[in-house]
Amino acid sequence: MKLYYAPGACSLSPHIVIEEAGLSAQLKKVDLGTSQIEGDGDYLLINSKGYVPALELDDGSILTEGPAIVQYLADRKPDSGLMPAAGTIERYRVQEWLNFISSEIHKSFSPLFNPHAAAEWKAGTLDNLRNRLAWLDRTIAGKTYLMGEPFTVADAYLFAVLNWSGLVGLDLTPWPALRTYLERVRSRPKVQAALRAEGLTG
Repeated sequence: MKLYYAPGACSLSPHIVIEEAGLSAQLKKVDLGTSQIEGDGDYLLINSKGYVPALELDDGSILTEGPAIVQYLADRKPDSGLMPAAGTIERYRVQEWLNFISSEIHKSFSPLFNPHAAAEWKAGTLDNLRNRLAWLDRTIAGKTYLMGEPFTVADAYLFAVLNWSGLVGLDLTPWPALRTYLERVRSRPKVQAALRAEGLTG
């Protein structure tokens, strides 16, 4: 397999899942500004959407969209516990989290990275994001991870997105449970391995 990624982007999520599951994948770094794969041509020929992640399977087919990719990867190693078994309520709970993170957290960060976004739009987006983070802080208080004790693909995704808070000047101090959670995930050895591979430590 090949994982197409950009350092620190949401592609960090499947990268973490690959590490946690003990899977083997070749990392292909993408410059999102130029849509070029490092030393390997035009990324738009891999994923015409133009963003990461994309996963090239061994048969040459391409899978896109982070929440789909992390489920695919976890299902390659079901004993990892990263994704509950099909048909269980726990699996739907993880999918519930993936959808919430994608629509309510991830997409709320997007305008904050847009240099052309109006200040009023960014302010409204930040207000909405703060409300979502306050709810998240209350919800995860007293829990180790989103599903309780098991670390799942949803934790990998939430970590990748919350890791952007410093980049956009969002102080997480008002949400102590969230800050503790973020550091707990960051301290996992396999998460550290993914961060090092992307040059995101130190």
